[in-house]
Amino acid sequence: MPTSSEGTIFPYTCRMELQHDLFLRAAKGEEVPRPPVWLMRQAGRILPQYRAIRERLRDFKELVETPALAAEVTIQPVDELGVDAAIIFSDILVIPEAMGLPYEMEEKRGPVFPNTIKTMADVLRLRAPEDAAGQLHYVYDALEITRRDLAGRVPLIGFAGAPWTILAYMVEGKGSKTFSLAKKMLYTQPELAHQLLDSITETTLLYLRQKAAHGADLIQIFDSWAGILSPQQYQEFAIPYLRRLCEGLQPIPVTVFAKGAWFAMPEIAQLPCAVIGTDWHMDPQQVRQWVGPEKVLQGNMDPCQLYASPDVVFAQTQQMLTQFGRKHIANLGHGVYPDTPLASVKAFVEAVKSYTYPISR
Repeated sequence: MPTSSEGTIFPYTCRMELQHDLFLRAAKGEEVPRPPVWLMRQAGRILPQYRAIRERLRDFKELVETPALAAEVTIQPVDELGVDAAIIFSDILVIPEAMGLPYEMEEKRGPVFPNTIKTMADVLRLRAPEDAAGQLHYVYDALEITRRDLAGRVPLIGFAGAPWTILAYMVEGKGSKTFSLAKKMLYTQPELAHQLLDSITETTLLYLRQKAAHGADLIQIFDSWAGILSPQQYQEFAIPYLRRLCEGLQPIPVTVFAKGAWFAMPEIAQLPCAVIGTDWHMDPQQVRQWVGPEKVLQGNMDPCQLYASPDVVFAQTQQMLTQFGRKHIANLGHGVYPDTPLASVKAFVEAVKSYTYPISR
């Protein structure tokens, strides 16, 4: 296994023939009879099976760090919803924890870091990328178990947070509406920010290569806080590091989902990624103009739309599919919310699975 992104080619092989590869074929831009469908946060509180497991555990992190249970909840939406892909149950914040910056997940508050990054000395105390990626065997084990138990039914997605989003948490120490401390670092200590981004990027690349080696068919990069940066900041502090990840993961297909970064769509389209995620603020036809005809798009129904009745959800979903046209993977514009009615989630999935592309004339 390579330990550096310099001068290496990752030897990716699919170790089990897939029975249902619609998602992967669509992600690669191949002709498919209908869009594939999955949902961000599909393995979660919308499912009673998940809630039953979660109620008997100490906290969220226990579920993330127990491979057999993480695998079980990863597969639950495949069984219950009939989605076209599974996504490994984990958390983007396993990366800073592996680097030496642990976090706590507080109910109704979210992640909290007792210590944060303030100085270059703090960055230099972090684990080296190889050592940090080596801390995450529980994730790799969960992938192995999931891959075995899926038995080729659907592809398996691995994921990580984008370097900017991970920096935001490591500097801010918690979720925020503004991430003003993290943005302050970009303005006042840009060299420190780049040093931290470099370390995060190299650690994440090694981690994602291991995910692919242990069963992930596609990698999704979540830049959850992309939209709080200015276009100029995104060009300097996000795009170069996303490029390093996409290039370093070749030939593994990669999805880049930069929430709120409509302003960066033309630049994201230039990354060597297979799929570009879109949130519900983005008009499908406008995005297509920005990114060109070849890129595959993913998204982008407003998660709140799923609070509507199943028949309304069904109709709105098929309308969305028509707006996107071909080269599209059906999904929401963000993760499904925990209190979303299960019947409406199923209506969303069924609307996609019953959709067929119009015959071209």
